[in-house]
Amino acid sequence: MNKGLIGKKIGMTQIFDETGKVIPVTVIEAGPCVVAQVKTVETDNYTAIQLGFGDVKEKKVIKPIRGHYAKANIKPKKHLREFRVDSVENFKVGDELKADVFAQGDKIDIQGITKGKGFQGVIKRHGQSRGPMGHGSMYHRRPGSMGPTSTPGRVFKGKKLPGHMGVQTVTIQNLEVVRVDLDKNVLLVKGSVPGAKGAILKIKSSVKSK
Repeated sequence: MNKGLIGKKIGMTQIFDETGKVIPVTVIEAGPCVVAQVKTVETDNYTAIQLGFGDVKEKKVIKPIRGHYAKANIKPKKHLREFRVDSVENFKVGDELKADVFAQGDKIDIQGITKGKGFQGVIKRHGQSRGPMGHGSMYHRRPGSMGPTSTPGRVFKGKKLPGHMGVQTVTIQNLEVVRVDLDKNVLLVKGSVPGAKGAILKIKSSVKSK
């Protein structure tokens, strides 16, 4: 069954398994999330649930979204995300979902926005190699050949060039839930996930585990 939560990245740490092996983990505050809307095949031609996460003052929410929450008779939330599910029978508006939606050993996909790196050159942005650093070379960290001087005398589309790096929506697939702390409502996920500390994450069942 498809499952999903909105979470917040707390940071990274490490834990030890039963054999003493070190496991690097990301700590994610998973919920509590409130079901703001349930979509069905009859009304929307597909099945999904909308979850709200994070407290916010009502005056800071725009009127259309405020009305959306008022219709569901719940307090406005700072973040709203939609998750496709196989069936909506087990969900109703106002339900609260917490970290216990997932269990230890589950495989999940996590979507987030990567850290912004500003304007970067081709070596950092695309992993290209630099030119010679001595013997009179005048070519060090530049992009490389920009095209022939004959026909077609232009730069082809898709040429890897310097530019803005980061702040992209990225999904890391097939991550493992190492531990679920119900008291603190957090998930410990093996490895790293996109975004800086405090980043909002979309957590859902892995598509590759099916």
